[in-house]
Amino acid sequence: MFESYGAVDRVNIVTDRDTGQARGFAFVEMGVDAEGNAAISGLNGRDVDGRALNVNEARPKAERGSGGGYRGNGGGSRQSRW
Repeated sequence: MFESYGAVDRVNIVTDRDTGQARGFAFVEMGVDAEGNAAISGLNGRDVDGRALNVNEARPKAERGSGGGYRGNGGGSRQSRW
């Protein structure tokens, strides 16, 4: 779906660590901001298999207590969550 808006650099489908089942969202990285914005505009709210997609730009993960923290993707590429 995203490739119709531009080149997709990477896709990460988030899975449950215990069951391995998809959790219902993924991260799609596109290298060109304009293409990422077009994908967000074109796909947000689109019906797929009876469900409306929620497509937006990913935000840094909130810190949880100690350890961890946000690690950027390092390449300045566009990342959308769907």
